[in-house]
Amino acid sequence: MIKVGLTTSVIQRGKTGIAQWLFALTKELLQSKDIELTLFVLEDDLELFDYAKANGKIQIVPESCRNPVRDILWHQSRLPRLAEQLKLDLIHLPSYRRLIRSPRIPTLGTIHDLAPFHLTGKYDWKRMIYGKHVVPYFARQSTRLTAVSQYTATDITKFFGIPQSKITVILNGLDHQRFQPAKDHEAERALREKHQIDGPFFLYVARIEHPGKNHVRLIEAFNQMKKQSGSRWKLVFGGSDWHGAEVVHQAIKASPYSDDIRVTGFVPDEALPHLYRTANAFVYPSLFEGFGLPPVEAMACGCPVISSASGSLAEVVDQAALIVEPKSVESITDALMKMVKDDTHREILKSRGLENAQRFRWDNAAKATEQEYRRVIEEFDAQS
Repeated sequence: MIKVGLTTSVIQRGKTGIAQWLFALTKELLQSKDIELTLFVLEDDLELFDYAKANGKIQIVPESCRNPVRDILWHQSRLPRLAEQLKLDLIHLPSYRRLIRSPRIPTLGTIHDLAPFHLTGKYDWKRMIYGKHVVPYFARQSTRLTAVSQYTATDITKFFGIPQSKITVILNGLDHQRFQPAKDHEAERALREKHQIDGPFFLYVARIEHPGKNHVRLIEAFNQMKKQSGSRWKLVFGGSDWHGAEVVHQAIKASPYSDDIRVTGFVPDEALPHLYRTANAFVYPSLFEGFGLPPVEAMACGCPVISSASGSLAEVVDQAALIVEPKSVESITDALMKMVKDDTHREILKSRGLENAQRFRWDNAAKATEQEYRRVIEEFDAQS
């Protein structure tokens, strides 16, 4: 039995991509008979982990540690001592922002992306300095690292100087019971009524963030498409406000077609598959992704996808999406026009997407992670 401690403080109350990754992976790991999983959870996040109480253990982290600086200090000082007291075999850190130096216990860090090295202004200056100049040191102290894509693994070697032999790529998975083409007409009708969506629409599920998620160029492209085509299609943004959200909302307000743009806010887990199925096309023009799960979720639900190929997206969407140059409003406009006018191409993309989505499975990710736990312990013992 391997005793694993996994910290969860970076989930932002469950409203981020890392949160969905952590929930899905831990649900699979909790089914293993060979792992005893202890989750370190902030007080106000406890209800999000009700699913873990039967097969796992919960260690409460003071709510005061939600503050990023205090959380980092807790990880560096308190966590290693707790791990020793609980006699854990290793610590799994699910974000590069919380990597630690712990010479007395094996550590596995998971890195989803190295966005600060690609996007100027992705975070405030303090986070950017921490990500670029402090994190590389802690990454090099980790026993091993996992990356969610080969692109991210290559970035780790490029920016941190860590050899590929110390990194294992474990692709994100997908809950195929949730994300599938099955129809629920009542749920879809309720979604349309709730968000006042009549007629066909493009969907973009991502945090409302500027400039990284590229909402403003998409709005400009939508404006051009509406002007050129006169179509009834609408544009729907699903996601919580994040850094720079005010710029996006200003662009929506300034659009001559603002009446055809909807912002749903955070989309609850139970509603997300229905929203994908209801949409006529999914568009994901992100400037950078370390993985990019929403396009795959949309594909699994039978929704044709437009995507950039930035970061890891090229390997994730493969040949199953209509690819755009994200910094070109004209390129995005042309893709929107093609989706509006070409029903046959939408059907082709739908078929390709369903096939591509089968590559991503959480049970496979959990098995690979369990194997990595054993490898971490073996390598740590060999170095001791």
